[in-house]
Amino acid sequence: MNSAQRDAFLSESFPADFQWATSSESFKVEGGWSEGGKGETIWDRFGHEGLAFANQTADLACDSFYKVDYDVYLLRGLHVNTYQFSISWARIFPSGHRGSQSEKGALYYDKLINALNESGIQPVVTLYHWDLPQALQDHGGWTNTSIVEAFKDYADFCFSRFGDRVKTWNTFSSPWVVSHAGYGTGEHPPGVKDYVVASYQATHNILKSHAEAWHVYNDKYRMKQGGKVGIALNSDWAEPMDPSRPEDIAAADRYLQFMLGWFAHPIFVDGDYPATLRTQIEEKRKVCPNSEPARLPVFTLQDRKRIHGTADFLGLNHYTSRLVNNSDGGCTPGPQGVGDFHAHVDPSWSSTASDWIYSTPWGLRRLLNYISTEYLNVTKVPIHITGNGMPSEYSGDTLNDTSRIEYMRSYINEALKAIQLDGVNVQRFTVQSLMDGFEGPQGYSERFGLHHVNFDLPDRPRTPKQSAYFYSEVIEKNGFASKKTFFHAPDNANTKSNKVSSMPPSTVPSQAKGVWRKFSNQTNFQRKLYHYGVFPQGFRWGVSSSAYQIEGGWNADGKKPSIWDTFTHKPGNIPGNPNGDVACDSYHRLDEDLYMLRALMVKSYRFSLSWSRIFPDGRRTSLNQNGVDYYNRLIDGLLAYNITPMVTLYHWDLPQALQDIGGWDNVNMINIFNDFCDFCFNTFGDRVKFWMTFNQPQTIAWSGYGLGQIPPNVKNPGIAPYRVAHNLIKAHAKAYHTYDDKYRTSQGGLVSIALNADWIEPQDVTVPREVVAADRALQFQLGWFAHPIFKNGDYPDAMKWQVGNKSELQGLSESRLPSFTEEEKSFIRGTADMFCINHYTTRIASHATLRLTPHSYEYDRDLSEAEESDSPTTAIGNQRAVAWGLRRLLNWIKEEYGDPEIYITENGAATDNTITVDDIDRVFFHKTYIDEALKAHNLDGVKVNGYIATSLMDSFEWLNGYKVGFGLHYVDFTNQNRPRIPKRSAHYYYQVMRDNGFPLPDDEKMLYGTFPTHFNWSTASASYQIEGSWRAHGKGLSIWDKFAHTPLRVSNSDNGDIACDSYNKINEDVAVLKKLKVSHYRFSVSWPRVLPDGTNNYINEAGLNYYHRLLDALEAANIQPQLTLYHWDLPLALQKVGGWQNATIVNRFRDYADVLFRRLGNRVKFWITLNEPYIVANLGYGYGTFAPGIVGKQYVAAHNLIKAHAEAWHLYNDKYRAAHGGVISITINSDWVEPRNPYKQEDVDSTKRYLQFFIGWFAHPIFNGDYPDLMKTIIRRRSLAAGLPESRLPEFTPDEIRRIKGTHDYFGFNHYTTVLSYPVDLGNQQDYEADRGTGTTHDRTWIESGSFWLKITPFGFRKILKFIKDEYGNPPVYVTENGISERGPVDLNDIHRTHYYKNYINQALKAHVLDGVDLRGYTAWSLMDNFEWASGYNERFGLFYVNRSNPTLPRIAKNSASRYASIISCNGFPDPATGPHDCLNPEAEGTTASPATTESTGHTTVHTTDPVLPPNTVDFLGLELSPHNAEVALYVIFAFLLVSVLGIVLTVYRLLKTKKKLKRAAVNAVKMEKM
Repeated sequence: MNSAQRDAFLSESFPADFQWATSSESFKVEGGWSEGGKGETIWDRFGHEGLAFANQTADLACDSFYKVDYDVYLLRGLHVNTYQFSISWARIFPSGHRGSQSEKGALYYDKLINALNESGIQPVVTLYHWDLPQALQDHGGWTNTSIVEAFKDYADFCFSRFGDRVKTWNTFSSPWVVSHAGYGTGEHPPGVKDYVVASYQATHNILKSHAEAWHVYNDKYRMKQGGKVGIALNSDWAEPMDPSRPEDIAAADRYLQFMLGWFAHPIFVDGDYPATLRTQIEEKRKVCPNSEPARLPVFTLQDRKRIHGTADFLGLNHYTSRLVNNSDGGCTPGPQGVGDFHAHVDPSWSSTASDWIYSTPWGLRRLLNYISTEYLNVTKVPIHITGNGMPSEYSGDTLNDTSRIEYMRSYINEALKAIQLDGVNVQRFTVQSLMDGFEGPQGYSERFGLHHVNFDLPDRPRTPKQSAYFYSEVIEKNGFASKKTFFHAPDNANTKSNKVSSMPPSTVPSQAKGVWRKFSNQTNFQRKLYHYGVFPQGFRWGVSSSAYQIEGGWNADGKKPSIWDTFTHKPGNIPGNPNGDVACDSYHRLDEDLYMLRALMVKSYRFSLSWSRIFPDGRRTSLNQNGVDYYNRLIDGLLAYNITPMVTLYHWDLPQALQDIGGWDNVNMINIFNDFCDFCFNTFGDRVKFWMTFNQPQTIAWSGYGLGQIPPNVKNPGIAPYRVAHNLIKAHAKAYHTYDDKYRTSQGGLVSIALNADWIEPQDVTVPREVVAADRALQFQLGWFAHPIFKNGDYPDAMKWQVGNKSELQGLSESRLPSFTEEEKSFIRGTADMFCINHYTTRIASHATLRLTPHSYEYDRDLSEAEESDSPTTAIGNQRAVAWGLRRLLNWIKEEYGDPEIYITENGAATDNTITVDDIDRVFFHKTYIDEALKAHNLDGVKVNGYIATSLMDSFEWLNGYKVGFGLHYVDFTNQNRPRIPKRSAHYYYQVMRDNGFPLPDDEKMLYGTFPTHFNWSTASASYQIEGSWRAHGKGLSIWDKFAHTPLRVSNSDNGDIACDSYNKINEDVAVLKKLKVSHYRFSVSWPRVLPDGTNNYINEAGLNYYHRLLDALEAANIQPQLTLYHWDLPLALQKVGGWQNATIVNRFRDYADVLFRRLGNRVKFWITLNEPYIVANLGYGYGTFAPGIVGKQYVAAHNLIKAHAEAWHLYNDKYRAAHGGVISITINSDWVEPRNPYKQEDVDSTKRYLQFFIGWFAHPIFNGDYPDLMKTIIRRRSLAAGLPESRLPEFTPDEIRRIKGTHDYFGFNHYTTVLSYPVDLGNQQDYEADRGTGTTHDRTWIESGSFWLKITPFGFRKILKFIKDEYGNPPVYVTENGISERGPVDLNDIHRTHYYKNYINQALKAHVLDGVDLRGYTAWSLMDNFEWASGYNERFGLFYVNRSNPTLPRIAKNSASRYASIISCNGFPDPATGPHDCLNPEAEGTTASPATTESTGHTTVHTTDPVLPPNTVDFLGLELSPHNAEVALYVIFAFLLVSVLGIVLTVYRLLKTKKKLKRAAVNAVKMEKM
């Protein structure tokens, strides 16, 4: 066979069931080298010792440990049906043995396998790809025979854990490399250089390990799981240097026997090494008696039987070939020396980035034939090509990898020849690799990936290379045969007209004004409460684009200019002069767009047709077949992947030739447009079933012909917009009728128009004219087009009235708004099969009388608009993300237009072009907006049938050019390849589509059950916050007395002088405690009230007596005290000598504690030394925002706080515990923290710093001994880097560590909220924030409170309780504070607090029942509204409202008090299914909570016990009434009250008169007596 015959290309297909795969290897891609308890591997050690290229390591690699979704996205885009990956032994068994199993490691592979199966991709798992646990290598690794049993046990676990979902297993991949490079040459870890003994011994043990794993599967799992187990062997092809020389032929065979046969022969032939190998080694040993060249272990007969036949397939890793000649190797160890051969490379072979791999595709075919003959003649098992690929350089044009494409094309074709021409049974082809990774000694300098990974960025973005698109095309064609388009044309479901019914015209304001009544009085809590549920089956999920924005090819293949081409080509029209000449280059990159759509698994793709690409001059006579062909390819490509095309006929890019005749201001455009539509219906309608005539005609008319901001840039605001809109409406109607009359019967599609609308909220919903103005704004924007089409064929009366009156006032003879004839109205009315709406934002409207000149559509509206200022901004001005507006808009459309079927055809958010792939704001946007659409569907009955996210990818954004992007995919417009990179939002949107909405997550599901029998139920207060009497009875001054009397320190200049006056209201406080039914009450002692100067030199008995009286009252009420020694109100006298900065305070605190233990200890059995030392140190001595207002001294203060706690604990333990029998500990506070981007290692790392610098700062010394290592390391490193002589974090002496460790009887814990964290670098700034290096934010769906820092996040409570269990040895936990605030107007129906307590306490129950947390008690913060430190009285946390306008400061129960009391009475959450439960109906105290409600979600029912009022009701004395009924009731009560008062006055008057009469009579009687 000559070279031409050898290299002839075969244009055929692979077998129908052929498997197409790509691969990765654990240590090359996963990263997370120490995450989740993973053990060190030999490759970790290799990298950390600086042995890889440029000292690179695999510590982070591709970050695949956190990027499962990202990797599976790539696989869906590639369209592979198989993915081969390896499991990291050390991630499953960190020590290599089962006893060290890491559940987190197993969960990672569970997640990956489940994601693959969910996407229809078969997982192929390699048990071992080189990354041996270092712990096993420390005992000899593969040279130690004990490893056989260890590997068997590891394989057993993997089969057991994953085998129900994994059906193909490779025991080893390229074991020759392990033996050769790891134990022979030492190039790879473990770096053993022993080709005499170790290399052969490693192979011996690998073969035995493989066999044992196969037998485990065969014996235990095959029958049940039905999978296959094989081994992936690597081999070059060996071609004789001179095929005519028998000795070269023999040498080539020895080359193959020493590489492939070494492993294949025992498994596939006879259980023993090849005879050639054994003979060669024996010969060498004879001729080299003084220098043993090789020692080949011997298999016993039993070994051979055990090994032979242990493979269900032969996996082949093949990359290159060698020319081999016979050569005397002497006594040199190694395959060439022992094997007496020498390998060469033909200089004509194409090289790669690796000095090992040369492109020789014909070698693959020959090798496959050799294997088939040599090994599979008897054992008939298939061949799986388990690895084939080539590396490229890491620099240069990394995306346009033409050499890899040619390599793949040639090698895949050789495999095809082997199958089709030679009859070799090859069932799979695997391209190595999915993406660039850590390539061993070469680090990241060689790239095998189909996807480029940018290792310089923490996001590790993955970008498809051209080879990825090539491979997906091969897969699509199943080889190289001519492409045949097979698709299932959509059913003709709508063969009858779907015209919407005629409706009467809208009133002024419209009847839809009820939407404002229904929703505008919602509280923030009601508005933001997240709704869990799903859309109906068949819901149409999609993404969008438009022709001019993405296609480019502005003058390619016969296309002529559009008005946007003309506009953008004129310098200065857009800053920076961007244009759409290339844009995303979609005209030339269709396969790349289809890749994204496949990866997203959307059901629909909305795109527009470029009129000037199909009819370059705008008319049929200029038909451009190239343009038609492009759209045919696009439509066929979509249908091939079951993606429904949603086609917009006109998306703003009018052919310039038509604008030259006046554009849409020319009535002739109606027929011209109809002809274009007719052609499109006829050409594409057999496959397109969803048409939109125009996109946002209001934008065309107003921005294009009124403001002149966009092409065609006509500035005629008073007349042209109305005239243009008139023509657009008639053009739409005519196109609709053309479809209805000519095509509907045969094609069965739907036709509509995509209208745009902001939601408009009145400035004041209680003012009728503001509501009318908001309604008018909607009629001028949406109703302008929707009213004629969906109602009566005419414009809304509100619009006709406004424009007509304005025109008359302007002296015009007729209205500037054109009129439709009756015939036109009839023609227009009902010309839509569904309602398509584009929506982005909400505006606030208010009535205004606007000027008469100049004439303008804008002034005709007589209203002003403003932003909804409380909502997040986006990258486009005046386009805030106001999610709740979407629900209201959908309801308005339902009410106004007769409940049509609605498709949201555009919705998305713009981000700045500096934001590439980590687009958290877009994630939040879709998370909130889609949920509002779900509420409209499930709760309001709006027929929402589809949602289209804007947009598929970043594109030309009109007047914003490329400054902003709406895309789910980032496009680098500076790169000629226009690479598309999925953003985080793409992965998020995929998940939403996959779930068809937002199913109720496990975190949100109620757990019914109870707490332990003697669970402590408590509520809390603190001395300075409630006591008042700041100078009474000898009390000394505290730091908060001074701080609150210092200007600008406390909001509203509030202070605690009186507070809740609890010093004088013990009985009132205990009375409300009894109402709550708590078993305990947590309060603090005011240090300066007991010891006025902070020392025990003088004890203020009057102050101490207050606490005795409080304890008496609690005892009488059978309520146990929980006493906090210090809750922030340090005696001012001690602060004057340094406070917590002065080490002497440790003894002062001990003395103070001694007084209280001695005087109160016989009555108090639960002690807390310090409350939230983090706040004391960080806010009081770090930021200076709390008393005493010191800055930058938090580490010193914390050091002394910890030591003071320890001394108090030891004092109690040594002196009082035996007699008093109490418990004592400290209360530590902490948020829970989640990574802002959970797919990103550096964000995950920031969570660790956040927790260790927060909870760990104080808990670690007390529970584990000393500060967290992470904290110590960071602060020391940064301090020394700044030139300081030592760390800014003080050090504990060994004696202090011993003294502090263990000073706890329980873990006292305060918790309120959760944050999202991410890394920040504050440079050389030397403070706590810079040390922690962590910024925080929150999820927009989290409901706010009255405190800026507190969001309702119940799930975090369970997680941090579990963290405490795991981190600190599962101590008894008492939650000593948990609660939520409000601010603003008082509302006793505090539904947000009821919701908070129900959900947080239920999470605590889950932590106890499901996670095994030793939870002993729960404390609600706080008993009553009080002085909230620097916020004064603005923030109210209380279960009881304290009316500060009443001098008696009455405590009034909020509804949440009743709910908390019921939880206490039930000791948890009894299952309603087993009810009724008396404990759920406690004695009514104060305001009665609203009854439980049930919200129907259409497909799910969400039960909520929160008293969430319907939107159009108010709480009136515990009743849910409409505003009108409440008003009537108020008047009735007022009347009764007035009558009662008058009656009382009259009665008193009569009594007084009678009294005077009696008095006079008595006086007269006395006088009579005296006489």
